[in-house]
Amino acid sequence: MANTDLNSAARTWQTMVDSNQALLLRKSGHDVRWWAEQGRAAGLRTDGELRDWMRDEHGITGYAQYAVSWEMFGYPEFMLRDADELIDGQYEFHPHLRPIADAVLAWAAATDGAEIQMRKGYVSLHSTRRKFAQVTRANKTAVDVTLRIEAPIGGRLEAVHVRGGDFFDRKVRLTSVEQVDQAFLDLLETALEQNS
Repeated sequence: MANTDLNSAARTWQTMVDSNQALLLRKSGHDVRWWAEQGRAAGLRTDGELRDWMRDEHGITGYAQYAVSWEMFGYPEFMLRDADELIDGQYEFHPHLRPIADAVLAWAAATDGAEIQMRKGYVSLHSTRRKFAQVTRANKTAVDVTLRIEAPIGGRLEAVHVRGGDFFDRKVRLTSVEQVDQAFLDLLETALEQNS
């Protein structure tokens, strides 16, 4: 990314690991190492056994369980990659689309209140409150930026068919870096403001 160190600008999976560990500590008063020791002492050998034990015997559910599972059974390989590796993997076979994604991420890296979170198959953009956009290679010719935004469909803003309760029901399809223009950046800014 031009003039931007993606690894310092992007939050990778480590952010989720840290968040899940903090959630576990808040919910239970014990850190991930304590829980892993307890799980091993209880003879738990699989992720399913661990989840059942944490839920049924201790009332710990959801993301807090992931922290213990990863500590006991290991982290998926893709979670150990850095930001550059993740984005490189997304565009490995479609390098002509990478400049589009880079332009969107450059905006996010330079915008106060916007955070970049790298994932294996996409990049999500977050405000301090919640996710407001997702950047995904849509096909061989386009990058989709899906938005959580209250704005009328029309022009470049297209409808996305979603399940009930999914707020990411608008997108902009980008087929060239020139389309990352002021009109598009205004939509991103609006989505950021509405979700901050």
